[in-house]
Amino acid sequence: MSRGAFDFAGTSIPAGRREQAELHASRLPTGSELAIPVEVLHGSRPGPTIWLSGALHGDEIVGVEIIRQVLEEIDVGSLAGTVIAVPVVNVFGFVAESRYLPDRRDLNRSFPGSKTGSLASQIARLFLDEVVQRCDFGLDFHAGSDDRTNLPQIRGDMEDEETRRLAIAFGGPLAVHSKTIRGSLREAARKLGKRNLLFEGGEPRRFSRRAVDAGVEGTLRVLETLRMSTAEDTAPPSGTRLSWATRWVRAPQGGIFRMDVELGEDVQKGQVLGSISGPSGRNRIRVKASAAGLVMGHAVSPIAHRGDGLVHLALDPSPPGP
Repeated sequence: MSRGAFDFAGTSIPAGRREQAELHASRLPTGSELAIPVEVLHGSRPGPTIWLSGALHGDEIVGVEIIRQVLEEIDVGSLAGTVIAVPVVNVFGFVAESRYLPDRRDLNRSFPGSKTGSLASQIARLFLDEVVQRCDFGLDFHAGSDDRTNLPQIRGDMEDEETRRLAIAFGGPLAVHSKTIRGSLREAARKLGKRNLLFEGGEPRRFSRRAVDAGVEGTLRVLETLRMSTAEDTAPPSGTRLSWATRWVRAPQGGIFRMDVELGEDVQKGQVLGSISGPSGRNRIRVKASAAGLVMGHAVSPIAHRGDGLVHLALDPSPPGP
């Protein structure tokens, strides 16, 4: 029995086909239409419907490249289920290389949104109604914010057995239990009963090769775990470490921070992470780890004000394992 077509935003996609569609976002002050580009891969066989989303924060562009490469690897002719890929959700912020929308609102704090609210609220509502509502599961891709870089990692509700299973299947170096944030896509999806994983990796406005490779291979592993596709060339996971809590080590004073540790490094409580001093090296203070953990992120800029987050630690991560 043949599989029926998938209708999306006025486009009918036959089984076994990949088509481009658009979601009308708004009009620019010039009168030109601004649309959110969407790729729909409607498999030839029945299966789950999932979404892949990038650039909810317009300057966190790593997901754009991850999604592009994932789409190149999927054979839609043998795909079971449907993939709705939205590489750039925040089209306004993406063009402006900004985290925010023109109204200075954070799209990932504007869900579930409203059809008559602010611009951010309307786009959130559009994405929730047209994409998330139609899916069983989602992967949302982010990078470090505010000149921070992150070790490739998955964040999600690790108390949920299926979410934890998929996070481990993703196969990145780290999975972190994370509560949902009010107004976030992850919270809105959870309230709709949609499981989803949030990927973090790299830094804003950059395609970090390490983050891209981890994101692509992890996504293909998840598709295989969901029995949607088979990725023959995907490297086996090296083992994911699971952490249930995180902590920022903050600057004790303003100055220039010189870091002595790297992403993915294990540190012990009291270990020197670096030093902070004046530009000439005076008033130097050692910055020490306040707990044992794994370096999951850190500031990129060496210029620090008192209280700034310098090094982000995943506390008590489990040993690597399948």
